[in-house]
Amino acid sequence: MRFVVSLLTLLSFTPITIADIDTVRQNELLYFVKHDCGSCHGLTLKGGLGPALLPQTLSAKPESYLVNTIMEGRANTAMPPWKSMLTLDEATWIAEQLQQGLIPPTQLARNKKPAGNP
Repeated sequence: MRFVVSLLTLLSFTPITIADIDTVRQNELLYFVKHDCGSCHGLTLKGGLGPALLPQTLSAKPESYLVNTIMEGRANTAMPPWKSMLTLDEATWIAEQLQQGLIPPTQLARNKKPAGNP
């Protein structure tokens, strides 16, 4: 029994890796970022009603803060919760992409509506 408790304790501290988001879903998420996030943060994410979502404004923020903001929204602001439309893995993928600058404005500009819905 002690072994099981020790094993469970150890596993609780083992980081869980984010499942890879397939290319089709990545394109859907890019469309989501451009049109849903972009409607407040600007189509090139340089700011608007909401703040800029660029690496220089996000890189110092903890990823968990960004993921929580995406999933839960921000009280008393226009930032809605997206947990009904995104999984935790997808919100994490978006936060990582935004922090690392892997969603360049030029890619957002030419991103077409995917076949599925985000």
